[in-house]
Amino acid sequence: MASQLSVQPVIRAQPMQQRAPMRLTPGLILVYVVLIVGALAAILPFIYTISVSLMNQTEALGGAFVPKTVHWANYLTAWREARFSRYFLNSVIITLISVGGELVFSTLAAYAFARMEFPGKGFLFSLIISTLMLPEAVTWVPNFITVSWLGRVGPIPWINNWPALTIPFMASAFGIFLLRQFFQQIPNELWDSAQLDGAGHLRYLLQIMVPLSKASLMTLLLFGFIGAWNSLAWPILVTTTPTWRPISYGLLAFLDDAGSQFHLQMAGSMITMAPILIIYFFTQRQFIEGIATSGLKG
Repeated sequence: MASQLSVQPVIRAQPMQQRAPMRLTPGLILVYVVLIVGALAAILPFIYTISVSLMNQTEALGGAFVPKTVHWANYLTAWREARFSRYFLNSVIITLISVGGELVFSTLAAYAFARMEFPGKGFLFSLIISTLMLPEAVTWVPNFITVSWLGRVGPIPWINNWPALTIPFMASAFGIFLLRQFFQQIPNELWDSAQLDGAGHLRYLLQIMVPLSKASLMTLLLFGFIGAWNSLAWPILVTTTPTWRPISYGLLAFLDDAGSQFHLQMAGSMITMAPILIIYFFTQRQFIEGIATSGLKG
């Protein structure tokens, strides 16, 4: 019987290519200087806010940069004196409703523009994108007239209530554009395979598109959260009582009431910023990935 020979491939180690050392040219040095200055300009005010929020009043007014003794009680005092508990709860409810609605309606609209064909598709999408060029203040008057009318004809009032604070922001042109850009990058072969399995548009969206679009959805969630949480002018316009006013209004009122208590003002500012910092900490990876894969690179 003929002997069987197994031929083993010969693998020759390839010499590792050494990376050429980076040369510091005047242009590269200038870039690094600009980046360092920009980073310091962005982070120093934040660090100073944290530092002052942990000082006593004398140190805060004296211009100190680092507290001699850390006063964690400043946060409890600011929370109590600013009555943040009511405003904080209002902001949580408003943000959850606004962001949830924005995710649902922006996803549906983006899918329609990315994967479905209907008359006037290009014109409607261009019209939606054109609204990004409008200043936010331009939309306040027509939105106010709309929510006032809907409150009169509907079953519940909208002014001084959660509908006026949430429903006008349940879909955004930016969110539709962001998700559409990502949906268009998903191969059409997946839709063909889904059709062979008897899936329609809704099933395909929920079971295929949404799981593949987690990065873009988290990016939209982060932007929506920041916008809803920091909103101030619109809540003041559609509310006349503190019943549904958000924490941004509570901070504004506290800055006036606190007077010279600069350390408590900074503590109140940190309390207001804390939820945004927390949600960014948990979504930063998906946020960067979503920006990089959704056609928004510089």
